[in-house]
Amino acid sequence: MFHLHSPQLLQMLEKSLRKSLPESLKVYGTVFHMNQGNPFNLKALVDKWPDFKTVVIRPREQEMADDFDHYTNTYQIYSKDLNNCQESLTTSDVINWKQHLQIQSSQSSLNEVIQSLAATKFVKVEHTQCILYVTPETARKLLPSLLETKNLHVGYGTPKAINEEMFKLSSMDPTHAALVNKFWHFGGNERSQRFIERCIRTFPTFCLLGPEGTPASWSLMDQTGEIRMGATLPEYRGHGLISHMLAVHTRALDQLGIPAYNHTDKANKIIQRISHNLHHIAIPCGWNQWNCEPL
Repeated sequence: MFHLHSPQLLQMLEKSLRKSLPESLKVYGTVFHMNQGNPFNLKALVDKWPDFKTVVIRPREQEMADDFDHYTNTYQIYSKDLNNCQESLTTSDVINWKQHLQIQSSQSSLNEVIQSLAATKFVKVEHTQCILYVTPETARKLLPSLLETKNLHVGYGTPKAINEEMFKLSSMDPTHAALVNKFWHFGGNERSQRFIERCIRTFPTFCLLGPEGTPASWSLMDQTGEIRMGATLPEYRGHGLISHMLAVHTRALDQLGIPAYNHTDKANKIIQRISHNLHHIAIPCGWNQWNCEPL
């Protein structure tokens, strides 16, 4: 596969991926931030150029020194042609199947390709599917046809009011990574904590400080630009804090011109209700992650 080195080619790729939304969202969001300074030191590869069919975003080789760090060893994939995707990944060494890794995509249709490749490489795969949401402002800018066909809300919903005397809006500090790690569904280990620290240092973060002066609720982004990590301490749940956090974070990203989106588990009815109240739009193609481990 061909590595797109220059800023001009990456900008062309971003523009092209925009035409394939929402299926390309995870890759589009990643390339968007690559064009804003590439803070995670990622590289973009395509099967051919300019008429590509398959795109793979991955870290540079020097970033992937730890074979067990699947938070860093993460690939984002978008393909217009599944047969081409299978062939491109089979005939190249773009994916290092000897490592513990993650593959992310807005295309659930990639599952058959990934499962097939993993079987030939003797790799165990765990596929997670979640609901993928975009904000109304992001949908208005990037997915106007979706708004027209679905007759969806344009404009922000109203989050539940919070006690602003008790909870103060602030930003996260890298020292807060251990707290986030404790409550992140995909975290809970040393490697995830390092990943969280990097996300806090790199992207806009928001939190509500509780009476003790430490985060009671928070919202963080990952390298794809997705709002990926959000939680509220158990003792402060029921106060509308995560609704407030999500509203503040998504509006801030919208004002900065950054695509704003997030996912939630299909069983998490609370976040689904909050997303509905905030007029966030569920994307039909969904959110997908494949965790891969060599056997």
